[in-house]
Amino acid sequence: MTAEVRTVAAGELDRYADGIRDVYARAFAAPPWNEDPAQAHGYAERLARDALRPGFTAAVATAGGTPVGFATAWITPEVFPAERSYGPVAEALGPARTRAWLCGALEVNELAVAPEAHGTGIGAALLHAVTGPAPDGRCWLLTSVRAEAALRLYERVGWQRVAAPVPGAAALVVLLGPRHPQRAEAEAEAGDR
Repeated sequence: MTAEVRTVAAGELDRYADGIRDVYARAFAAPPWNEDPAQAHGYAERLARDALRPGFTAAVATAGGTPVGFATAWITPEVFPAERSYGPVAEALGPARTRAWLCGALEVNELAVAPEAHGTGIGAALLHAVTGPAPDGRCWLLTSVRAEAALRLYERVGWQRVAAPVPGAAALVVLLGPRHPQRAEAEAEAGDR
């Protein structure tokens, strides 16, 4: 599959809204996420709010004009949030590492590729597109350890798992981007465990 990947401004997202909602529904219906396709409508509403976050960036992959993937990211606030999965992440890393590794870094929030486009390089291209503006190369993401295909992609393109497991039933793991300056520190800690 040949696809075009391009970054899009927050104001352009409406143009791709139906396609993004469709990709989200199909990408996250499969294990380990098992989301009901109706949750894609909730994501579309959340995306409109997320687009207002400082440092928001998005990329869309299209094939024949139809979205087949997308990614979003933003700058993690200097005061680390407590809602959603942030609380357990802060608990796993502790305040010093959370502040040094994540606050002020670019956070990849969503990356989704339509099932028929898996294995085509679109996921890596989307990830690269949204992490390009990462301040000083500092970027991170959170995913499930059960998302084996996603983890293989992230690790293949140079992302590194942090050895601190995130508490909770979702079995989440933090990954640091390929140019993140604290990777060596995270690697050393992983070797100590």
